[in-house]
Amino acid sequence: MDICREHDISDATFYNRKAKYGGMALPQLRRLRELEEENARLKRMYADLSLVHHALKDAVEKKL
Repeated sequence: MDICREHDISDATFYNRKAKYGGMALPQLRRLRELEEENARLKRMYADLSLVHHALKDAVEKKL
């Protein structure tokens, strides 16, 4: 397929993305990207807070 060679992707990747995003309009794709970025940011925030929580918990346990 010409478009796959042009963008250096496999046919399987092309068809998977077409199945996932094929029916979406441009505003929907932009919103999806924004939501995915926000989700990634929130996951990083949670991971950071979780590490701090466990560090503080360990510190308190060592004092007792």
